[in-house]
Amino acid sequence: MAAKKDYFGLEYIVSLILAIFPPTSWVCGIVTRFMEGKIVAGILRIIPPIAFVCWILDIVFMVTKKEIFRLLDM
Repeated sequence: MAAKKDYFGLEYIVSLILAIFPPTSWVCGIVTRFMEGKIVAGILRIIPPIAFVCWILDIVFMVTKKEIFRLLDM
């Protein structure tokens, strides 16, 4: 099975670099979730306290699982 590419289908290292910086991580996370058709998950990433937690979890998940944190992956 091919590795899942996050943030617009970019390679892992590029997605990891984008995940490190809060503004790019927030925007890319929101857009990625909307592109996947996960409207509720995208809206939740707009709310500041949830966005901050998702940013931290995105970094952790990118390092450990090589994919962004997927809240409400339904």
